[in-house]
Amino acid sequence: MSKKDWKSSLTDEQYRVLRKKGTERPFSGEHNFNFKKGKYFCAGCGAELFSSTSKFDAGCGWPSFYEAALGKNVKEVLDKSHGMIRTEVVCANCEGHLGHVFNDGPNPTGLRYCINSVSLNFDEEE
Repeated sequence: MSKKDWKSSLTDEQYRVLRKKGTERPFSGEHNFNFKKGKYFCAGCGAELFSSTSKFDAGCGWPSFYEAALGKNVKEVLDKSHGMIRTEVVCANCEGHLGHVFNDGPNPTGLRYCINSVSLNFDEEE
């Protein structure tokens, strides 16, 4: 999609995070304290990314998951911005910025996918 197409299909905040690699303020996102059963999808393209079964409260201020629902839908990219070396996670389908993954999560993976709420749409199980 073109920049114009992305701008017309996303909110200003979604565009800032997904396309410009921004981040939302901690504890401000709608999915941070959502522990309902369901699936999380990319707000940019609709690809399935995470399941509520792997969501946990990391206390960091962003929704956290210990694994991606479909590993092939989440891509890891080396991030050397802001004077740090981190692992960025993006949607493998649309390259939208989701957040970062860290090695301080719970078992069984030891990972913490720290994800911006505005990068996600939630579909609750009935």
